[in-house]
Amino acid sequence: MPPTLNNLLIRFFFFCSLGIFFNASAESKQTGNLLESICPKPEFSEPRRRPGTIPRLQYQGPTCRPNQLSTPRAEDFIDLTPVPDRWRIVESLGYPVNWLDPYNGSNPLKGDRPIFGDDWFISLNAVSSSRLEARHTPTTRVINNDVMDSKSSFRTENQFLFNQNLSFDTVIYKGDTVFRPPEYKFRFTPVINYNQINNGSIVHEESSFAVQGLYAEKYLRDASDRYDFDSIRVGIQPFTSDFRGFLLLDQQLGVRLFGTRANNTFQYNFAWFRRLRKNSQNQNDLSRDLPDNDVYLANLYWQDLFKLGFMSQFIVAYNRSREKGTGIIADNSFRGQSATFKENAQHDYDVVYLGYNGDGRFGRINLTTSIYYAVGKESKGMFVDRNTDVRALFGAGEISIDFDWFKPRLSALYASGDDDPFDRTAQGFDGISENPIFAGTNFGFFNRQGLPLLGNTISLKRNNTFFNALRSQADPGQSNFTNPGINMIGLGVDINVLPELRISLEANQTWFDKTAVLEAVLGKQNIARNIGQDISLTAIYRPFATQNLIVSLSAAALIPGKGYQDIYDGQIPFSFFSNIILSY
Repeated sequence: MPPTLNNLLIRFFFFCSLGIFFNASAESKQTGNLLESICPKPEFSEPRRRPGTIPRLQYQGPTCRPNQLSTPRAEDFIDLTPVPDRWRIVESLGYPVNWLDPYNGSNPLKGDRPIFGDDWFISLNAVSSSRLEARHTPTTRVINNDVMDSKSSFRTENQFLFNQNLSFDTVIYKGDTVFRPPEYKFRFTPVINYNQINNGSIVHEESSFAVQGLYAEKYLRDASDRYDFDSIRVGIQPFTSDFRGFLLLDQQLGVRLFGTRANNTFQYNFAWFRRLRKNSQNQNDLSRDLPDNDVYLANLYWQDLFKLGFMSQFIVAYNRSREKGTGIIADNSFRGQSATFKENAQHDYDVVYLGYNGDGRFGRINLTTSIYYAVGKESKGMFVDRNTDVRALFGAGEISIDFDWFKPRLSALYASGDDDPFDRTAQGFDGISENPIFAGTNFGFFNRQGLPLLGNTISLKRNNTFFNALRSQADPGQSNFTNPGINMIGLGVDINVLPELRISLEANQTWFDKTAVLEAVLGKQNIARNIGQDISLTAIYRPFATQNLIVSLSAAALIPGKGYQDIYDGQIPFSFFSNIILSY
């Protein structure tokens, strides 16, 4: 085809498109009239039809006359300006370097351009979390000469809590991270904490420094031409064992080999973690010795295994403890009366978790499932001075449906309990270092609040967990498989009032799975299973529709059931909670 005719056709199609576009704009009336003379608007006409029939429009295409426009001049074209690399394209478009604003302009502190060399970047994040909480909850058990009796009772007191965390997250990495992980990555995340608890008569203040992240990561290789990869990470690092954090969600010291296969269809992890001691805020305390407690873990994520949009995960975890513990002394002679416990009791165990987890969609239905079976052995069990076998089961599921502006959900959870603390089998399920987000937000009373059970020795449950694990307060990191377990069923709804505002309402009914362990601890008979109804209302507001400012407000209460009243004083425990998160 001759070049002149080729240029003519290009102009023809180009200016026809411009004619249709500008003709639709009221602000370009003059230009539209000019283009309409070149490429007139399409016209629709209705032919004559019989009465009662459906009208059909006839289309009359435009007749374009591109030769009426003049040839573009050389000065009409914009000069092309070269840039050193693709990171500075934004600057060439007129957006200057901005060291303070994370969104407008090019910010080297947010990894928008290299800080040195061709591909070394830095990403700095500072987060302030301010929590204010008023709560009415059991706090202290009456103790006479360190001996418990069935007539002793807890005091349900008013408490006011202020907690301030300030964290600085620094990440330095190397490499082109558009299609693959960084070649090298270094992270350091220190946290400064200040907290104050006021129960009316006593004010307790505490400040601490913790390290929640300190690791180095190395990209090992490409595993396929689709950028599947293998990488290794060494140091204090965050890790989540499953979708909701039922088994392990923590920042622990360890080594992790991870990567993908089959065009990211499979993601795998092989990891070893050595548990770190925690301070009162459940943050890493590096000033204390490392306990002889290891976790070996392997998991595999498999996308679209059963259906497109649904991801499955298979996991095997081995929890090993060698604390040279003395166990908690109790035997059959204590039936019908409270057992005697050692304050710093610890025990050794080897427990393997076998699990399956699923998360995804079936059309408009969202489904989350989790199943774990724990099997192993304990040396010097929590109630007996002999070896015990661990056989425990856990299951949870949540189903929800997305509508236009709200999402209702149904949740159910089961953790087996031990029916006889003095036999040779421990059947109470407990996690490793869990922090589950389940049945709505994690602001419900029963999930969020810890409950004491035996002075300063044993807790019924810790903060931020559903499991009634009866862990030792001296070392809450040790798992305990002689516990009453829990059953739960819940209804909830998330309401998107505004794009920036979400309100969540949750109502959960909870029971002890078995009460024999509680009866042995408290020296009571016939403790009921019903814990009560946990009701919470939460509002989460993001005024800028980003994570830079998050305001959370929550009110939660536990309406006591007969089982709760058999242990505590029967008053309704509740909490009011506010949290403000500022991020840079």
